[in-house]
Amino acid sequence: MAHAPRSGREERPGHVDPLAGVRPADAPPCDVYLTGTVFLDIIFTGLDSAPVRGTESWARGMGSSPGGVANMATALARLGLRTSLAAAFGDDHYGEYCWDALKDGEGIDLRPSRRVPGWHSPVTVSMAYEGERTMVSHGHEAPADRPVGDRGPTPACVPPSLAAVASLTPGTRAPWIAEAVAHGGRIFADVGWDETGRWDLDGLADLEHCEAFLPNAEEAMRYTGTTCPRAAAHALTEKVPLAVVTLGSEGAYAVDRRTGESAEVPAIAVEAMDPTGAGDVFVAGFVTGTLAGWPLADRLAFAGLTAALSVQEFGGSLSAPGWAEIAAWWRHVQAYDDQDPQALRRYAFLERLLPEATASWPRRRAVPTIGFGGTS
Repeated sequence: MAHAPRSGREERPGHVDPLAGVRPADAPPCDVYLTGTVFLDIIFTGLDSAPVRGTESWARGMGSSPGGVANMATALARLGLRTSLAAAFGDDHYGEYCWDALKDGEGIDLRPSRRVPGWHSPVTVSMAYEGERTMVSHGHEAPADRPVGDRGPTPACVPPSLAAVASLTPGTRAPWIAEAVAHGGRIFADVGWDETGRWDLDGLADLEHCEAFLPNAEEAMRYTGTTCPRAAAHALTEKVPLAVVTLGSEGAYAVDRRTGESAEVPAIAVEAMDPTGAGDVFVAGFVTGTLAGWPLADRLAFAGLTAALSVQEFGGSLSAPGWAEIAAWWRHVQAYDDQDPQALRRYAFLERLLPEATASWPRRRAVPTIGFGGTS
């Protein structure tokens, strides 16, 4: 039976709780905790090629949405997990828009977050073309220990949660990760490109706290010194119980050291409009399936599906699919007479998860400007 929400989140029509049958009665109010930087993302799509020096390029599409850690937070919330985010928000129009979009639009618990007077919001401009993207960002680190005003104080400690998602930094420990583990949280981690070029796996010290590590193929091979992403996944299990390596157009491969199980699922071919945030959506899908106790192959398939659906819309956060979009996709692919039955069976587990009534509360999507009043 589903438990009543205790995080201040209002249940919406069409809401699906994937943990309803497995969440412990004494579970904390928060399913997943996140912390990081929220950017305002401005995305240009429909570019025929990369911008050329000394020329002006016109994009056929544009969208604005919360970005950075907001990508992961929104993806988790849209999949029905009670998501809590600790981040700094500027008191400019950009910060107000991001706060409202996450708190009111997505039902994300922002009580651990803070408003910082006089601090302007970080901004990223992303240009999508030829299935890739180029980004330019600007921002300053938020001042420490600034009051939040009427939003409430920044918490002195990490709130208990079933899980937390972390982005590891080479050579640096994040004290909050150990604190989350001490509260019983399961840590799922990814990593960015190692700008130092060292690719020292021992430098990712917080891996010792992680249940799962989800790098892409290039990152996994560089950190393990292997030439095959599947071999890299096996090598990573010497450091972390569960290694998941994303293979781009080939899908994803995972190895669970505790069970000896491995799984590989091919990618779903889609026409990508904007790949921003697809990796975050993949992680969110995998976290959802893991907390719900699904088999490893189902978790990989679900993560890949949610990521594929996300790249068909503008924006890293507001392109994340909810259960209504997943149900619509499942109905759509079954309507084709020439579908490979074996490929369909790979996603048959969705039948027991999808809501009977798929009408959902209106999804916010990225829009060209944040200047209009009312909802988008």
